[in-house]
Amino acid sequence: MTDERTNDLWLRDLEGQPSPQALTDLRERLLRGLRYALKQRYHITESDIEDFVQDALVKILDNLDTFRGESRFLTWAHKIAIRVAFSELRRKRWENVSLQDLVPETLGSDSADASPLAWLPSDQVSPEQDVTQQNLRALLAQLIQEELTDLQRQALIAVAIKGMPLEEVARRMDTNRNALYKLLHDARKRLKQQLEAHGVTVEEFMGTFSAEK
Repeated sequence: MTDERTNDLWLRDLEGQPSPQALTDLRERLLRGLRYALKQRYHITESDIEDFVQDALVKILDNLDTFRGESRFLTWAHKIAIRVAFSELRRKRWENVSLQDLVPETLGSDSADASPLAWLPSDQVSPEQDVTQQNLRALLAQLIQEELTDLQRQALIAVAIKGMPLEEVARRMDTNRNALYKLLHDARKRLKQQLEAHGVTVEEFMGTFSAEK
């Protein structure tokens, strides 16, 4: 039975030319684990789970040499399957959303849905603080619109404001993580410099929105 396999037996049966029975046993265990972990919380089908497991099996076999035996083999394998599943779920969430769709034509729009600055809290503040927040929102929207390049604007809004995974943004922009990190770093640096040129430090800006009401 699968439960009786030790770590050493799993490795022996999967390394080199994997044993068909070991692959079947592992697949069944991963299927059960992902059904339990995902089906109650996410709208996914049995076909989705089978795809996740198939991808996970490939990754597990490719990384057998990284298993150090510090946990049960099945625990290690299940963690890989979970990472594969969540990575694919994040990708699916954004597959029909373009970077252009994330950037409204007017950043300072009064519509909460249209403005990428809607994440900045504004309720339960004094009238004076409300005016200050509105002014800072308008300033940041102006700086994002006028001081960043199109690529910087797309990347910043997609990653920092909308929460699109770095890997997905990098894929859409036909670049890699390191180049995207540099693009985001330059965008944040430019915004920081321009805020300070308008007499506002980053600390003061964020403090305005995070202060206790």
